[in-house]
This record gives sequence, structure tokens and C-alpha cells, in this order.
Amino acid sequence: MTVVRLPQFSTQAAKLWNAIPAETRRLLLANVYCGKCRGAVSIVNAVGSVKGGDLVLNGNCAVCGGDVARLIESA
Repeated sequence: MTVVRLPQFSTQAAKLWNAIPAETRRLLLANVYCGKCRGAVSIVNAVGSVKGGDLVLNGNCAVCGGDVARLIESA
């Protein structure tokens, strides 16, 4: 397993993120809802943190640049 170290992820968030299979991580980053574009987009400039035990990705819409977020619930 290749461990990807993301510079803007907290240590705990990076640990949760790296536990997700690579293909699933790719799909999660490519399928984030943007309220401005009103549809699914890719997230860029993602920053990861942990809130309530869940992984939260905050970043920007790859289309319009607006703020987007993705919640990844822990098992």
C-alpha cells in the first residue's frame, strides 16, 4: 500500500484518508456537490480535518472555484 502524505491534512485526517483505497479516494475527490454549479464536480485545493471522528474535506470547486466540502463518515 502506498501512503500518500497530503501537506494540508492534519495527521489524523491523513491517517483516515490513507486507509481508503486509492480508487475510492479518486472517486470521492471527483464527486463533490457544488451549490453554485448545481451538480457534481471535482474538489481542488482540498484540506482535510477530522470532526466528530469523521473526515471532512474542504476545498474549491474545480469548475467555478467556489467553496465545497465533502464529509466522509467513519465506519
